[in-house]
Amino acid sequence: MELQKLSNGNHHHDAAVEGGVFSFVCDGCCRVPPEKEKFLQHSDGSKRPQFTDFEGKTSFGMSVFNLSNAIMGSGILGLSYAMSNTGIVLFLILLTCIACLSCYSVHLLLRSAGVVGIRAYEQLGLRAFGQTGKILAAVIITLHNIGAMSSYLFIVKYELPLVIQAFLGQTSTTDDWFMNGNYLIIIVTVCIILPLALMKHLGYLGYTSGFSLSCMVFFLSVVIYKKFNIACPLEVFGNYSVNAAAPEDTCTAKFFTINQETAYTIPILAFAFVCHPEVLPIYTELRNPTKRRMQNIGNVSILGMFIMYFFTAIFGYLTFYENTEAELLHTYSKVDLLDTLILCVRLAVLVAVTLTVPVVLFPIRRALLQLLFPGKPFHWLRHIAIALCLLFAVNLLVILVPNIRDIFGIIGATTAPSLIFILPGLFYIRIIPTDEEPMNSRPKIQAACFTALGFIFMTMSLTFIGLDWMNGDSRSLGGH
Repeated sequence: MELQKLSNGNHHHDAAVEGGVFSFVCDGCCRVPPEKEKFLQHSDGSKRPQFTDFEGKTSFGMSVFNLSNAIMGSGILGLSYAMSNTGIVLFLILLTCIACLSCYSVHLLLRSAGVVGIRAYEQLGLRAFGQTGKILAAVIITLHNIGAMSSYLFIVKYELPLVIQAFLGQTSTTDDWFMNGNYLIIIVTVCIILPLALMKHLGYLGYTSGFSLSCMVFFLSVVIYKKFNIACPLEVFGNYSVNAAAPEDTCTAKFFTINQETAYTIPILAFAFVCHPEVLPIYTELRNPTKRRMQNIGNVSILGMFIMYFFTAIFGYLTFYENTEAELLHTYSKVDLLDTLILCVRLAVLVAVTLTVPVVLFPIRRALLQLLFPGKPFHWLRHIAIALCLLFAVNLLVILVPNIRDIFGIIGATTAPSLIFILPGLFYIRIIPTDEEPMNSRPKIQAACFTALGFIFMTMSLTFIGLDWMNGDSRSLGGH
């Protein structure tokens, strides 16, 4: 769940190791040029390749697990809503395109890293565009992770009151303070998130990734189960009496549809597949870190998340059809507030996202320390102050913004295309030597088109989202 698996090599990420960089195995679209052999430990490949300053020990399977957790985020709760605004076929096409483009983006990052031996996203920006590139990459990663933190706290804001309501056996909301989501996120932040965020090292927080992914598998299982246990149409959604007839298409699946909410689909899907800042740190910790091996890890992880995303979206959509809300769990409260199985899912997801917030905060703090205090040794005052400021800003954002769809609309339309499309393409064009691949070579042209596609996605998404805001008649949303 957007996890940064940095616990085993975090203090090495800023080093641009020039002299002895890991070797990598070529696939069909890249080769090791003779002039780059100085980066290899042994040209005959007789010795296991490794970083000169850090030897990875993570297995292939565990790396897939870690990267899957980095991909998996709260966006899974909004995929059924996205499908309801695109139709099954268009959603599948968009999901497939984003997944394939994410795999290609991982290839560009690994290829760039293989040439210069840099294992951090910000440091690739430094190599490609100097200090400006480093600042730009750090700012984009910071904004993206703030969006992720906000999405987690939005889930707490909207789901925790429902959990409390179910435990109290109430079927209607009250004005009590403990049923107010704004108060609850502050309490959760102060009592749980802040103490974990003040830890000096990521440490055991990485173990929460396993629980987070398990919670989402449980969530998917319940979504599939509930599809066959919830009748359609739902009386509560239509606001019609028992004797009134439901519209004929209320329970009819749409295969292709476009409306004003469709503009949010690409940002939601792009946000759901962003894992690129974590690719290089996971690459660092990999045992026998070859490019082909890491590319396979990326492909397997993205394929696994593609399958989970699609099944979650289609079974959620086929349960509620056009009445699917932006946050799928919130939709189930319309059926039965006291449902024990849904209550268990809510509790599991709440614990998972709450424990994930401090993990996501660590790389933001690291990026800010690089920008504001480069080269400074660790200091508790800075460590605590940045955590307090970040949590205050995120809480304020969640309290003031009416729904998470707007945050995901902007963040998903700007930082997600930047991290998936624009920056990897630009890094590749700038870092790969022109004597190896001229600008008119096919790989460079593909990278340029890939970057242009990112700008097109960003422009189109922001334009349609702006038009939707101006119309101002979107349906009410509870969260993402």
